[in-house]
Amino acid sequence: MTTTTFPANKLLSAQRVELAIQALAGAANVSRLAAQNVVSRKFVYQQKTKARDALEEAFGQSAGDDGVLFDLPVTHAWLQQVVLSLSLICHSSYRGVQEFMRDILGVSISLGSVHNLHQLAIQRARDINQAQDLSCIRVGLHDEIFHCNEPVLVGIDAHSTYCYLLSAAQHRDADTWAIHLLYACDQGFNPDHLVADQGTGLRAGQAIVWQDKPCHGDVFHILQQCEDLSNVLASVAKGGATRCHDVEARMQAAKEHGSGNAVSLQLGVARQQAAQSAHLAKDIKTLSGWLRQDVLELAGPCLATRLELYDFVVAELWARERLDKKRIGKVRVALQNQRDDLLAFAGVLDGKLAAIASVNELPMHLVRQACVLQRKPETSPAYCDGWCRLSYQMGHKCHAVFEAVLQAMAQTPRCSSMVENLNSRLRNYFTLRRQLGGEYLSLLQFFLNHRTFLRSRVAQRVGKSPKQLLTGDEHPHWLTMLGFGPLQPQRGSTDLAPILRTDTEIPNS
Repeated sequence: MTTTTFPANKLLSAQRVELAIQALAGAANVSRLAAQNVVSRKFVYQQKTKARDALEEAFGQSAGDDGVLFDLPVTHAWLQQVVLSLSLICHSSYRGVQEFMRDILGVSISLGSVHNLHQLAIQRARDINQAQDLSCIRVGLHDEIFHCNEPVLVGIDAHSTYCYLLSAAQHRDADTWAIHLLYACDQGFNPDHLVADQGTGLRAGQAIVWQDKPCHGDVFHILQQCEDLSNVLASVAKGGATRCHDVEARMQAAKEHGSGNAVSLQLGVARQQAAQSAHLAKDIKTLSGWLRQDVLELAGPCLATRLELYDFVVAELWARERLDKKRIGKVRVALQNQRDDLLAFAGVLDGKLAAIASVNELPMHLVRQACVLQRKPETSPAYCDGWCRLSYQMGHKCHAVFEAVLQAMAQTPRCSSMVENLNSRLRNYFTLRRQLGGEYLSLLQFFLNHRTFLRSRVAQRVGKSPKQLLTGDEHPHWLTMLGFGPLQPQRGSTDLAPILRTDTEIPNS
């Protein structure tokens, strides 16, 4: 018996897929595709239908979307967890919590019950906050934030971002700051130094508590002032160039009518002012760049060199102050008054680099070069050349020295940017302050210290809470710590991404 083998049976899976794609795309008519592949037109139509059905199944709504994924046991403790999570994680108001419970869960809850639950959480959070040992904090960052025209005093650990001070006050004077810092001292707070802006009450309060403890300046604010000055003068120079262009156009029109002499004086003054504004803007931009990149940059020269460069920048600003006394004078006075505070971090870094050089028995200038090299991107040729040169000079000690230098730089904060970042996040959480009062800040402080970071530029912080980073010890979930647990076991690999998809495309607004 002879078995007949049709050409279509010889096609591989990849060839069938390619044939179906060509048929769907309309690259050629069905007859031509059938002739090219030595198959019948019926076979081509069959592959085309299979491909269309596969696409519809892939992009259509699956039948299992309405099925039950898992059963969730709803208990009284679970409802309490939902209420607190809606407030603290989702920033929901009392009435938002009430509406969610009613519409999604079908549960009726009064505003008083929501309020009482938060009050209970506040009492427990306050006790946990006050029991925390703060003796391991080495550098404290302090700042003030205003909400409803009232100051809120803030303090966090520079290393772990643990918030040890978050308190509303009627004033921000020296006595108020001193009282709150003394409360922190009762918990063991005794840092090596502090970093803060030039707030008079803040610094005076710190001086009352610790007379000999240094308070470094915040380089962010002064650099921001210099950048604002540079931008304003650049705008002034641009306006001067525009006015000069307008006067030149008027001069050209006047020449055509034989009256150019009437505009010549205005044109000369406009050109002189435009040139002066352009030179001034260029000089201030250069000085601001030197201050940012050479003087106040963490990876830089020793303190003595920084002081000389700093004084040079101030002197150059003084020489140009007559051209714009109001704007330049304000920045120059600020720089002149804050020099020692702003450069205090350089002295700390010098001490750490000297210790690294002593431990590894290397000349100080090699360790300094390893520090300055960090200003270059690691993928740049300049960094590779510097690394090879230092590796040759240091030998087998090179890797250890670089790791020690990087660690020393990471542990030498120059500004209070982390507390500024915390202040920006606090505003999103102040929605309940009017209902709960200043005591709400105790609960907020506890929540921020015990929730884990979902993402961070510092890889070591991802998946850990500030409390874990401060102490190095694990702790239960923050809801469990407040007595509203334990949490229900996680279901691990349940992926809701394909379930929550939608076939309706939302148009761009």
